[in-house]
Amino acid sequence: MSNEILYILLPDYAAHEAVYLSQSISSDDFAMKENPKYVNKVVAPTLEPVKSIGGFRTLPDYSFDTIPDDYAAVVLIGGFGWATPVAESVEPIVRQAIEKGKIVGAICNAASWMAKHGFLNSVRHTGNGSEQLRLWGGDNYTNHDGYVNAQAVSDNKIVTANGSATLEFAKELLLLLENDTPERIEMYYQFNKQGFCALFSQE
Repeated sequence: MSNEILYILLPDYAAHEAVYLSQSISSDDFAMKENPKYVNKVVAPTLEPVKSIGGFRTLPDYSFDTIPDDYAAVVLIGGFGWATPVAESVEPIVRQAIEKGKIVGAICNAASWMAKHGFLNSVRHTGNGSEQLRLWGGDNYTNHDGYVNAQAVSDNKIVTANGSATLEFAKELLLLLENDTPERIEMYYQFNKQGFCALFSQE
């Protein structure tokens, strides 16, 4: 379906990096949305449960072999799996998404993996530091000047972020997806960034 957001999870994925985005897609301030604009779907190498770094197991909706042709965005959730051979199977998925003009997000090691495959060579971007991008990217990463020292960067429908930027990553993707008004997305961001006690004084 064209309103599905596909989260790519590899073994030993960083579960916290999907939380703010997926939560805002499915719920509002008080309850689950009755008619959400988008639907969260999990994609993994196979249909077997995929384990997070913390040991949680997630049952995928799609495998790499059954991934749909139409969707709203592809979001690569970081973790240790991006440094393993199974990550190479994601390359055609991302390449097709970019060719179709779809939104692509990559956080933490997934951003480094994007550099490795040349997907950051024509956009401003960030990640776990310029040195890690150079290390992972090697000769395939040529856009060193495009690196921005920021928590998250959005350019030409590609959003990248470092591993501590889960909230900023979500904000940039929510804006691209037009999941809500910019004002409400900013409110969601500030609430989670500053915290309840900072925003709402109790007397």
